[in-house]
Amino acid sequence: MSGEAFGAATPAGACPCGSLLAYAVCCGPLLAGERRAETAEALMRSRYTAFAVADEAYLLRTWHPRTRPERLGLEPAVRWTGLDVVRTDRGGPDDADGVVEFVATWVDRDGTSGRLHEVSSFARRAGRWVYVGGEHR
Repeated sequence: MSGEAFGAATPAGACPCGSLLAYAVCCGPLLAGERRAETAEALMRSRYTAFAVADEAYLLRTWHPRTRPERLGLEPAVRWTGLDVVRTDRGGPDDADGVVEFVATWVDRDGTSGRLHEVSSFARRAGRWVYVGGEHR
C-alpha cells in the first residue's frame, strides 16, 4: 500500500464522516486547525475523520486534558468504513456539554469487520469542544 497505513484514508473527495460534503470544506479545516467545531456532533464527526485518516495529533488535541491519554497508538490494520450518528443531546453552539451516540464500522486487512457503538461525552473548554470520554455499548 505504498507505505501508507491500511487505515489511512485520502482526504481527497467526500469527507469520511458521511456528511456528503467534500473533505476540504467539512472536516478538513477542523483537522488542519483552520476552524473549530461549532457543535459536539461536528467535533465527533471530525474525530471519526481523524481516525479514518490516522491523525493522532488531532485526536489528542481535541481530547479533554483530564481524560486524555499520552498516546493512542492507532491500529494501522484498521480502515474505518462508515459512521452513523444515532442521537445527540445538547452539544449545540450555546451549550456547555453534550452527548453524541454513534455507530462506526471498520474492516481490517484480513477482511474482519466490526462496529464500535459508543455514547460519547463532550464539554466546551475555553470556548472549544473537547471529547471527555465514552461508554461502549
